[in-house]
Amino acid sequence: MKVAVIMGGASPEHEVSLASGAGIAEAATGLGHTVIELVLEPDGTWRDGQHEAIELLQDADVAVPALHGEGGEDGAVQGFLQQLKVPYVGSGVTASAVGLDKHLTKTILSAHGLPVAPGITLRGADLNDPEAAHQQLKAAGIDFPVFVKPNNGGSSYGVTRVTDAAALTEAVAAAAALDGQVLIEQEMRGREVDLAVMQFPDGRVDAGPALEIHSDPAQPFFNTTAKYSKGAGEQFVVPAPLDAELAATLRRTAIEVFETLGCAGLARVDFFVPAEGGPVVNEINTFPGFTPASQFPRMWAAAGMTYADVVQNLLETAHARAAE
Repeated sequence: MKVAVIMGGASPEHEVSLASGAGIAEAATGLGHTVIELVLEPDGTWRDGQHEAIELLQDADVAVPALHGEGGEDGAVQGFLQQLKVPYVGSGVTASAVGLDKHLTKTILSAHGLPVAPGITLRGADLNDPEAAHQQLKAAGIDFPVFVKPNNGGSSYGVTRVTDAAALTEAVAAAAALDGQVLIEQEMRGREVDLAVMQFPDGRVDAGPALEIHSDPAQPFFNTTAKYSKGAGEQFVVPAPLDAELAATLRRTAIEVFETLGCAGLARVDFFVPAEGGPVVNEINTFPGFTPASQFPRMWAAAGMTYADVVQNLLETAHARAAE
């Protein structure tokens, strides 16, 4: 196949996307595909020019939008590819847009009876009104510590753990600098467990072995520094040590999240597992980090699939969906 790998983009995750795209391009080349690498610059323009990019995309059998965050994982590029009638890996416009919007994701999942972390969303004048934020938290029964984060975003950019009311204003401002909506969520104490959900060419959807994150004790949580700094002290344990009942619940819930949101191709579903009660959905990533060291391929490696196997499956699945 002729495969166009799109990477970069205008979000803070530009460099992360370049790494994901490079890994996919190398694997696809090793599989014998003809690979075209297309880079979106940090200002959102195509490195080789938009008209040239369109011609290259329309000549491809499958595109891989290996983009993270706004302008790439939010449905914008997916809509562009649909207009060009280019088959692509991953979720469509609606699922991509909803998946990046944490407020919408939580609203939809909660309406379907799936457990999510308690939280509130600030927008407009409330972003500059600490008293309004405090009153909304009180009304929702949310106590400190809380996590403050941009509503649309990833890789923990702009995310702050807040332990008291005095620090809330600064944390909201940091998140609002990246997004016009800010989510404040109750801290969930317990284990952090992720599942990789993938679709296969026959339409089957499955989840790989669970991965547990042991955060760097030098960091306040699994933040951007812990995720991407060399020498960071976080650890991924895969397969996660789970009893059979919990493993089955996580797998079933991850697939239900994927299907409820109308996802396709791939997604990573992140959970909190408290000491008491069942798993709570934290968020979904419709195009998670995709270097050979990233969580998504690591989970499928534990199921016996190499990085190249996963890339090949995603390409074949996208091609099969286009032929339907």
